[in-house]
Amino acid sequence: MTEAERIIITPDDDTPGEAEESAPGAAGATEGPAAGRRRRVTVLIGVAAFAYLLDLLSKIWVVTSLENHAPISVFGHYLRFDAIRNAGAAFGLGQGMTIVFTVIAAGVIVVIARLSRRLYSVPWAIALGLLLGGAFGNLTDRVFRAPGGFQGRVVDFIAPAHFAVFNLADSAITCGGVLIVLLSFRGIDPDGTRDRD
Repeated sequence: MTEAERIIITPDDDTPGEAEESAPGAAGATEGPAAGRRRRVTVLIGVAAFAYLLDLLSKIWVVTSLENHAPISVFGHYLRFDAIRNAGAAFGLGQGMTIVFTVIAAGVIVVIARLSRRLYSVPWAIALGLLLGGAFGNLTDRVFRAPGGFQGRVVDFIAPAHFAVFNLADSAITCGGVLIVLLSFRGIDPDGTRDRD
């Protein structure tokens, strides 16, 4: 069994994470399940904060240096930085439903906060952190940017050829979603246990 599997997988018992924390050779072997969960929540918050700050700083740069200017060519015509304001969801979908997506983003944040109470898996903590940071990034735009009233337009600027324009928050949400699909496909639950057929 690899080190990563020993960290992720715990036996089927009533205290997920306890065996994980007391595994021989594991870091912090004397920690209890509560301490293990706190460490995973710390990872979640750290990843979320990193994703959020990266998105926020990129949008500040876009608004101050790129908006109302000519697009910047990054890789010829394959990739440009082109500032737009998006009233829809990720990748420009659902224009005209801004308030709906604001409510959905707030709901995602609440669900992640509730799920964190039984979080014992580092990969799940990373995935949820990406989702949380991305959701907060776009929610910040919807709350504080014009026209206001929870209908603010999201700042997008990454413009690949023949694809929708998006931002780093969208990228974080997508990466977190893909990681969750992979973890679910492998049968790994947020509490660190592995589903058995």
